[in-house]
Amino acid sequence: MRKIIQLTFASLLCLAAISQQSNLDVLQAKKDSTLRAMMHADSLKVEKQFAEMEHWEKLKASVQFPAIDAGTFSGIIPVDNVTEIPDPNIEYKILFEYVYANPDSMAAQPNSALVEIARVINLHVVSGIPKNKIKPVVLVHAKGLDAICNNAYYQEHYKMDNPSLKLIKDLENAGVKFIACGQAMAFFGVERKDLLPEVKVSLTAQTILTSYQLKGYVWRFVKVD
Repeated sequence: MRKIIQLTFASLLCLAAISQQSNLDVLQAKKDSTLRAMMHADSLKVEKQFAEMEHWEKLKASVQFPAIDAGTFSGIIPVDNVTEIPDPNIEYKILFEYVYANPDSMAAQPNSALVEIARVINLHVVSGIPKNKIKPVVLVHAKGLDAICNNAYYQEHYKMDNPSLKLIKDLENAGVKFIACGQAMAFFGVERKDLLPEVKVSLTAQTILTSYQLKGYVWRFVKVD
């Protein structure tokens, strides 16, 4: 009887081992399948990115900078036979809001949100709107504050000069008014002396959002991908 029990127990152990190995084989197959799918997806993503880069390289030769040259991504591609044209006789009051700070890999480049603002202004100018009819206001809060700080602040925090200074000056020459949120300044430890002297300070971004829209400004949240 003892031998029978031992044999039965051994058989059960063997069956359990076979079952366990079978489960492991299934898991391994699923893993391999998942990895192949991920590699395929990554391959397609890379191919798409390079195709877009190649296409952009072909377009770059025709890019225009009618008001502000903030680098390639602020440029405008001309379009022939436009049939919908904005009214050049009205004022275009735009309230830009941004909170974006460049990642560390782009720390030495102008703030990407400011580049996008330059692009939007260029788009209005190339559409036939006179520069003096464009009334831009830029509201800054969160980590976006860094871009409107002076070199002393930038040197202290990033060991380099602020790479956005020239772009900010060009934007000011295009009529842009900069406003910083005082609540964000307090939260992120940015003092008035850290800001560029031309930057205005509001108690809060929220009152700027409401008051300027009531004045007829069109609100645009600047999102950078």
